[in-house]
Order: sequence, then C-alpha cells, then structure tokens
Amino acid sequence: MNKTLMWIAGAVLVLLGLTWIGSTYNTFVRLEEKVIANWAQVENQYKRRLDLIPNLVETVKGYAKHEQETLAQVIALRSAAQTAAKAPDLLTNKTSMDAYIKAQSALSQGLGRLMVVVERYPDLKANDNFLALQSQLEGTENRIAVERRNYIEAVREYNTRIRMVPSVIVAALFGFEKKQTFDMPKDAENAPQISF
Repeated sequence: MNKTLMWIAGAVLVLLGLTWIGSTYNTFVRLEEKVIANWAQVENQYKRRLDLIPNLVETVKGYAKHEQETLAQVIALRSAAQTAAKAPDLLTNKTSMDAYIKAQSALSQGLGRLMVVVERYPDLKANDNFLALQSQLEGTENRIAVERRNYIEAVREYNTRIRMVPSVIVAALFGFEKKQTFDMPKDAENAPQISF
C-alpha cells in the first residue's frame, strides 16, 4: 500500500511539475511575442519617418538649391538607418541594437540640421506641402517616443521574468534569451527640436 501511495504521490508531483513548466513556457512565449509586437510598432514609426524624408527633402530642395550638402547628408543618414534596421539579431545583440540606435539618433540630428536650413527660407515655411510634412513629421516623432516606451516596458517585463527563480530554469532549458532594450546614447537624450 505504501508503494502505491508513493507512486501516486510521485505521479502527482511529476504532473504538477510538467504543468508548471508548460505554464511558465507559455508565459515566456506570450511575453516574447509582446516584445516582438512592440518592436514592430517601433519599426513602423521609424519607417513612417523614413518615408516622409524624401518628400521633405524634395520640398526643401525646390527652395534651397544651394543647400545640397545638407540634403545629401540627410538622404545618406536615412539610408544608414534603413541598413541598420535590417540586422537579423537586432533584438538580441547589443552591438546591433546600439548601431541601430546610433543610426536613428544621427538621422534625428540630420533632420534637426535640415530644419535650421529651413529657417532661412520664409517662403518654404509658408508652403502648404511643407507645412503638411512638418505636421506629419512632428506627429511621427511623438509616435516614435510612445512606441519606444511601450517596447522598453515589454522588454523589461520579459527580461525580468526569464531571470526570476525558479522560472530561470525553464528559460535556460528552452533557450529564451535576454532582449535588448532601447537605450538612447548619452548625446541623444533630448529629442530633436523640429520647429518651423
């Protein structure tokens, strides 16, 4: 009788353990998917900004013909940001994430320099196309900030959960890796001022 109870108790413990492992695994999957979805929103907003830049440059180009160097620099920074976004290990490799953040920061600074150029052209600042692009760009910068905040929170929740005891065992067993957060470089703590 004692052996039967021991087998039953052992089976119950194994079943409880497997249930806990499955539940913990599913929680990690849900949190990881949340991180991925939030990152997709960050990328969507950066892509929106990248899509606005050619129109902005073309509008400025018509008014500021001798500012070609600044315009070319913004286009080059846009291209660098697009390239950095294609890193396959962006969410798990700190070097890739740092390169992405640096490229986005450089693009923000380039846009800021472009806006300084715009200040020299009052007719451009009154152009309807330019005003519409300005409004879209300002809105996009705000959306980027919101989506970065959401991503950072999702990464914090995920990274905390995979490091907690005893779930760290399940994380290690199934290969759940720490995700990279979006830490802005020290020189880019303040959002670029895009005022026209």
